[in-house]
Amino acid sequence: MSNKFKQLLASSSIIVAGLALTACSGAKQNGGGSNKKSSASVALITDIAGVDDHSFNQSGWEGMVAYGKSQGLKRGTNGYQYFESSSASDFTPNINQAVAAGYKTIFGVGYSLKGAIASAAKKHTDKNFVIIDDVIKGQKNVASANFKSQDASYMAGVIAAKTTKTNVVGFIGGVHGDIVDLFDAGFAKGVQDTAKKMGKKITILNQYVGSFTAADKEKSIAKAMFAKKADVIFHASGSAGQGLFSEAKAIDEQLPANSSKKVWAIGVDSDQSNLGKYKAKDGKQSNACLTSVMTGVNVAVKDIATKAAKGKFPGGKQLVYGLKHNGVYLTRGYVSASVWKQVQAARTDILNGKIKVPSHPSK
Repeated sequence: MSNKFKQLLASSSIIVAGLALTACSGAKQNGGGSNKKSSASVALITDIAGVDDHSFNQSGWEGMVAYGKSQGLKRGTNGYQYFESSSASDFTPNINQAVAAGYKTIFGVGYSLKGAIASAAKKHTDKNFVIIDDVIKGQKNVASANFKSQDASYMAGVIAAKTTKTNVVGFIGGVHGDIVDLFDAGFAKGVQDTAKKMGKKITILNQYVGSFTAADKEKSIAKAMFAKKADVIFHASGSAGQGLFSEAKAIDEQLPANSSKKVWAIGVDSDQSNLGKYKAKDGKQSNACLTSVMTGVNVAVKDIATKAAKGKFPGGKQLVYGLKHNGVYLTRGYVSASVWKQVQAARTDILNGKIKVPSHPSK
């Protein structure tokens, strides 16, 4: 879920420093030190949410920084770099800029770059290309990276069902599609299975923003869900999810930090606890982010880049990252010890095949 929908491998200061490089329109590639491994050089093309989206792009860049460090590379020519897109019209120019700068392996973050990556790969057969969160078939110089996000979302459903005091929880999606379906379906199944075990009925409110960037619209959706007594809401909506956090904090700021009426947001893709920070009515610092469903874009980027550096680029293959190697996982966040234990039990059952998590919501 590139827009969509953290064990940080680099500090936020690295990301902030990275903002010196902007979209192709007026963008200039930031220089770095002298890198000698041109065959190990990598570039990342963001989608329109930008590199500091608290989501896919940010995670991908963190993975690239970690890769560069592991290879002794510096940011810049023959090393690693990102090219930020402010609109879809920037995708192809940014890819062309990365190609012209000599980067060997070029990552496109998110399914919206599928067409641009596929086209560029046909023109530049001497380069490696990677599409994150989609599949490009039949091109030997393109690798596809996807994630079993439904499994981690199931675990988030367990947490939501165990945490809710009102027996009403919510899911807010960005745009309908196969990728967001993974989060939607997994979360619903986790809530339903857990509610059944507890002998409870838990209502799941479900609504889509129709965008991965419209935070104001998501804030309105969240407000309506909270008004309907939801006290835990999970989003898979990219940067639009900031609207959910804004509304959750607006409610919680009016309450003491330990209030039983506190509401929670569940983050997605990266550790979004930084979006949940607020000061409660009693003056105490608190957080509205219960946990985050992590999509290991950083894991995939570092893994594929490392393979490419070793001359083993997985061209023509689809790589799927799941729970086993932390391709998807949950942050501990503010989950209680007893609930966390049950979440880990669910993780084990998923890995052992005892729990089958659907890829699409039931109709």
